[in-house]
Amino acid sequence: MNERVLIVDDEAGIRTTLSGILEDEGYRVTLAATAAEAREAVLQEPCDLVLLDLALPDQNGLELLEAWQRERSEAPVIAISGHGDVDVAVKATRLGAYDFLEKPLSLSRVVLTVQNALEKARMTRRIEFLSDQLERDHVLVGESPSMRRLKAELQRAAAADSRILIHGENGTGKELVARQVHLLSQRAAAAFVEVNCAAIPDELIESELFGHVKGAFTGASSDRAGRFEQADGGTIFLDEVADMSLKTQAKVLRVLQEQRFERVGSTASIQVDVRVLAATNKDLLEEIRQGRFRDDLYFRLAVIPLRVPPLRERREDVPLLVRHFVSRFARDLGSSPKRFDPLAVEQLMEYAWPGNVRELRNFVERMMIMVPGEEISLSDLPDPMRGDVTESFRNLLLADEFKSLRDARAAFEKRYIERKLRQFGFNVKRVAKALDLERSHLYRKLRAYGIEILRPGAGDDGSGVLGSGG
Repeated sequence: MNERVLIVDDEAGIRTTLSGILEDEGYRVTLAATAAEAREAVLQEPCDLVLLDLALPDQNGLELLEAWQRERSEAPVIAISGHGDVDVAVKATRLGAYDFLEKPLSLSRVVLTVQNALEKARMTRRIEFLSDQLERDHVLVGESPSMRRLKAELQRAAAADSRILIHGENGTGKELVARQVHLLSQRAAAAFVEVNCAAIPDELIESELFGHVKGAFTGASSDRAGRFEQADGGTIFLDEVADMSLKTQAKVLRVLQEQRFERVGSTASIQVDVRVLAATNKDLLEEIRQGRFRDDLYFRLAVIPLRVPPLRERREDVPLLVRHFVSRFARDLGSSPKRFDPLAVEQLMEYAWPGNVRELRNFVERMMIMVPGEEISLSDLPDPMRGDVTESFRNLLLADEFKSLRDARAAFEKRYIERKLRQFGFNVKRVAKALDLERSHLYRKLRAYGIEILRPGAGDDGSGVLGSGG
């Protein structure tokens, strides 16, 4: 067990008795007769629980308890008093004491209270650990302009209680955005309930969303709360909302309008307070034109639209994502983080990532497990990720047809600038910043290497569209 209990009481007999019984239970015990000794004991070694007499010779126990609370001590405190004063007990619990025991002490109650207090403390630490882990694992990684814009929009949207429609390709992280909205909202302490509308058969989705009563249909052997009911006070996330039938869409629309519904097989109305977030990879306006999605539901859901960019539109975030996933999988696998060779990372930035961040995550996990060494090199990448660009670049470096070092350097510089242009979506301002060049200097190099500006003047705001000239 090895948990440490500090007993603070000026009566030697009580200290001895409590120490003996708690040591028999497997606890490590430290004794203090005064507030000064208690403070010194805590400084020498943190404790897991304190049994604190409120009538100490050198300081009022309530004052000591209050001081520990100000210092944000995580150890639960069980207050002890021999005066039978209800006001003292109330003050102690208001100051954060876990419980109050009155002298003469019942030793069995002392042991039970200590066990319960320590169990609650362990559960609290576990919940905090899992919450921290959840936040680490569900953080939005990326510093590209499109991701900074999304984060700013997300922050503003989360503060309100409005409905949000999240659009993005498969694997871009729509669920992650929804979780971030919930964690940043005033509903963060309440439930976050996810419903994958595409994974639930049409005949079961109403029961999943709204619940059912016993006997409502074959197999309904007992009453069951639906997802909206489970999310009461919190957030429900309707993923792939476009996959719901028109019949289910009509019922969801009613919940959005009235915040009430009936379980399948029941006429009793259930009132809920739920924030609705929805996501889709489909063009809902086109779905509406095709008669597959209700326009009134669309306008109810899309109060605040958020778009999650595909990875190919934010290639500069690939190194950050790689480091994030390497760290995460090293923690999960209990291994040391592997290092990606810079050339390998550069090639990963060239890859189109049709499966988006999900594909990148799976790729990093595979590399962490399957590559035996501590470094992941260009040769470790699958053939589709190495591509022709790397081979042509290698051939350029090995070519011997250059007449001079100047020609070789110019060829290398031209190819390098072209790669940076692709990497940053042909945004002149961002390319210049990445190359640490003045924009005017970059334009001179583009002209010198035959890379022409297709839209003269557009580059003044950093958004010029470039193409290879010749």
